Amino acid sequence: MTAITRFAPSPTGFLHIGHAASALFSAKQAGPNGRFLLRIEDIDQTRCRPEYVDAIFEDLAWLGLRWEEPVRIQSQHFRDYEKVLDRLTDAGLLYPCFCTRKDIQEEIARIGNAPHGPDGVLYPGTCRNLSASERADRVATGESYALRLDMVRALRQVASPLSWYDRKVGKQDATPEIFGDVVLARKDTPTSYHLSVTHDDHLQGINLVTRGEDLFFASHLHRLLQELLGYDVPEYHHHGLLTGPDGKRFAKRDKSKTLRSMRDEGMSAQEVIALSGYV
Repeated sequence: MTAITRFAPSPTGFLHIGHAASALFSAKQAGPNGRFLLRIEDIDQTRCRPEYVDAIFEDLAWLGLRWEEPVRIQSQHFRDYEKVLDRLTDAGLLYPCFCTRKDIQEEIARIGNAPHGPDGVLYPGTCRNLSASERADRVATGESYALRLDMVRALRQVASPLSWYDRKVGKQDATPEIFGDVVLARKDTPTSYHLSVTHDDHLQGINLVTRGEDLFFASHLHRLLQELLGYDVPEYHHHGLLTGPDGKRFAKRDKSKTLRSMRDEGMSAQEVIALSGYV
């Protein structure tokens, strides 16, 4: 099988040494006969900036990486994600949630000992049982809302147990219920990371998803979305994360470790590649 991999950064800051390691890892997994794609995941229009997109291209080219054109830029394809949401809505799997963070916190405090998932406390389901007419009325008035996946209904549509394969740790039984009724879109942002990445990986034919181990649990949810939407199931490889001397993983706020700052200090691309561990 020809490996098709991708590196998919969000342009919310300059790339750091951890990004370099992830991009180099993905390109290495594609190998000389595979395909390496670059995707810009800029659905967060409040934090993403064009200058960071330009910097991504510049930094990766400086490292010697080459990718296929055209590059998929998610903000240019919001209508694609809206169509996917329409499919899930028509299947009765989405519902609008009008709860604010304060509402959710108060409800969790009221019920006590709320279950937790990978992203924190699970949504208590406050809006799940609103009538269709009440939902329609509240949407019509312009009230803000999020679109949540009805996890119980979604799992009922799955005919057999779900699993996925990670090259590092082997076969995994998918347990998407750990996310509860996860948000898949908001009124002002017609997609979420979970929805857009699952759709784009299928659309682009990605058959080996390489990403950091901090996103390991997301694969459980993505496996469910693949099943609900009839998408291909790729293999996964969740690589380790680079950390600094303090044991913390690198972040965009750590300006001293950005590729741009390293280049400005006179480091060569080969020195950065060696530092990333992918000589």
